[in-house]
Amino acid sequence: MFWRNSYQDLFWKNVLLMPKFLLYLLIGTDTWTQPQIQLAATSVNRKAPKRTAPAAEPVEPTAAPSDVPEHAPYLLIGGGTASFAAARSIRARDPGARVLIVTEESDLPYMRPPLSKELWFSDDPKAIETLRFKQWNGKERSIYFQPPSFYVSPADLAKVENGGVAVLTGRKVVHMDVRGNKVKLSDGAEISYEKCLIATGGVPRNLQVIDRAGEEVMKRTTLFRKIEDFRSLEKISREVKSITIIGGGFLGSELACALGRRSTDIGLEVIQMFPEKGNMGKVLPEYLSNWTTEKVRKEGVSVITDALVKNVTYKNDKLEIKLKDGRLTDHIVAAVGLEPSMELAKSAGLEVDSDFGGYRVNAELQARSNIWVAGDAACFYDINLGRRRVEHHDHAVVSGRLAGENMTGAIKPYWHQSMFWSDLGPDVGYEAIGIVDSSLPTVGVFAKATAKDTPKAATEQSGTGIRSESETEAVAGALKAETTATPPPIQQEEDYGKGVIFYLRDQVVVGIVLWNVFNRMPIARKIIKDGEQHADLNEVAKLFNIHED
Repeated sequence: MFWRNSYQDLFWKNVLLMPKFLLYLLIGTDTWTQPQIQLAATSVNRKAPKRTAPAAEPVEPTAAPSDVPEHAPYLLIGGGTASFAAARSIRARDPGARVLIVTEESDLPYMRPPLSKELWFSDDPKAIETLRFKQWNGKERSIYFQPPSFYVSPADLAKVENGGVAVLTGRKVVHMDVRGNKVKLSDGAEISYEKCLIATGGVPRNLQVIDRAGEEVMKRTTLFRKIEDFRSLEKISREVKSITIIGGGFLGSELACALGRRSTDIGLEVIQMFPEKGNMGKVLPEYLSNWTTEKVRKEGVSVITDALVKNVTYKNDKLEIKLKDGRLTDHIVAAVGLEPSMELAKSAGLEVDSDFGGYRVNAELQARSNIWVAGDAACFYDINLGRRRVEHHDHAVVSGRLAGENMTGAIKPYWHQSMFWSDLGPDVGYEAIGIVDSSLPTVGVFAKATAKDTPKAATEQSGTGIRSESETEAVAGALKAETTATPPPIQQEEDYGKGVIFYLRDQVVVGIVLWNVFNRMPIARKIIKDGEQHADLNEVAKLFNIHED
């Protein structure tokens, strides 16, 4: 085991003694080194981004105005994970509740993580249409939370004896009358409510240089978010010779690895470029970010770091990305972040947070009387870590569930820390919790990985699929931490196979990354909740059993 302490120097490599084995990993590196590119800053478009081809045409309303109920006791705006979690929570506490979900999308509520993860690794050619996939544990499931038979018709919502959940697809709420407790839809229909949840999520940001580059460039640019974007990009990947992914965060890195894995089979060149020094450079300490970049390169991806896009032009059926030199590509995927959807703020008189974006809510996720906000669009007060806005699947589950409980009369604050995870294929993955920011001081403790220390092996062992708080808590809660006082062997070479990274603020742990360490999230959650200073984080790391064979 060895540790990294960013208080002293992110580049300082310290070797410590540990007990059971000599840690050594031969990390292959490319003999070709990408040139460092120093360019003028590239601005990101934070205005409402344009949806770009080859996405599907705007969704037409799927129900006639007469099918729109005039009243819904529980109205949920947005059809994503947060809304579905809220609906499930409402029905659990109020079994006869009538819940109406209104969504712009043409699909029933579904989970987004497989769009950039498991669906790309499916061997079933029909998976593109069925949206069924094998999880890392080999079990098959659908991307949809529930089949159509689970839901009731919006027109019948007021009539069903025991209530239910209805989904009105292809509709957008364009105005809120908070005094009259009603909303107006894009087709002019109005719906009154008693309790309302705003869970509108967000839209992908785009680079301004692409936004102003013209129609031909926009046609060849994907902003990845929805099912239609997955299907479109999958089709494009089989038709073009090269795809360039701009962005080194979670989504960009996951898509790069997914496309890189299949690049040899389909003759596709996959390029990933971003302004940071390594993949997920805003999240991981620099040494681990650089190590991760080498892993991404081994997946068949040409990674260009320190790259700032100055201009994008279309010429001779190619897109030229202007860096220090010209880079030619057939298609661009812009993965440069998410802009929370806040279009209802003005009509509803809701406060928007100027620092984090999103609707500003209290610790109970309430924005105004009878109005709650959950998911990506909520800027909430975390009683442990202060005001935050989080854009991850598990936060949508946790915040949606809490909002649903509070909509039915509970008065619960947001205290349960949600987690998030990212997989770079079936062999490298991590789970994280709290404030995970590479600008914070960090202490990392690592050990050599075994065959069991991969996302695939972890799900095979636990029986879980999508890793979220609601699905891993039962498994992880049964695990007991063990410690050992024996000293480590000499570490000959850095091995970031598995480990724990602690993020510190004022000497207190405020964030934790579990690197190829799975089903230990309750331990991390307790450490953050306790909010204590620790004299020796190497001892704390032993709670995660990273030395198990």
